[in-house]
Amino acid sequence: MIKRWIGLFLVACLGFSTVTAVADDDDAALNRFKEAGAGAMINVAYGYALFPTIGKGGIGIGGAYGEGRVYRKGGALAGNTSVAQVTWGLQLGGQAYSQLILFEDERSFDEFTSGNFEFGAQATAVALTAAAGAEANTTGAGTNVSGGQNDAAIASAGFRKGMAVFTIAKGGLMYEATIGGQKFSYTPK
Repeated sequence: MIKRWIGLFLVACLGFSTVTAVADDDDAALNRFKEAGAGAMINVAYGYALFPTIGKGGIGIGGAYGEGRVYRKGGALAGNTSVAQVTWGLQLGGQAYSQLILFEDERSFDEFTSGNFEFGAQATAVALTAAAGAEANTTGAGTNVSGGQNDAAIASAGFRKGMAVFTIAKGGLMYEATIGGQKFSYTPK
């Protein structure tokens, strides 16, 4: 019952968002990440989860949703994945972004693909666009202003607990000082 209400809430938040999420193909999204500065880490990763477009919106309470695919090193498709996020706090607006999660080794890949996986409030991401903000992370904490997809700035890139998370803003405007987490589901091909 709670999952149903959360799902309805996410749909409502995204419906009120000022962002129109346009689906990309995986190749175009992966190339954007490479061009923005994540190419060296992509080359050494055991695998990755790629979300070409995640739509996010909120007014006080917010949500995000996106669908993607999981690949092993060399581009072999392993399965499909989706992400849902609920946030609470000061927030207003909507945005669309791409997300790439790199897996350093087989252990981290297996952890993600074991079923349902969650990033808690402390999971951080590197924003691969010029941005002004307090913090860039997977929970949405911070204020972000994007300068474009080719203005990469990687601060402290590297794997943390076997994973590295990168985001590229695609459009929209969102102010937020929130707490929340991301939940991922995985279905093998």
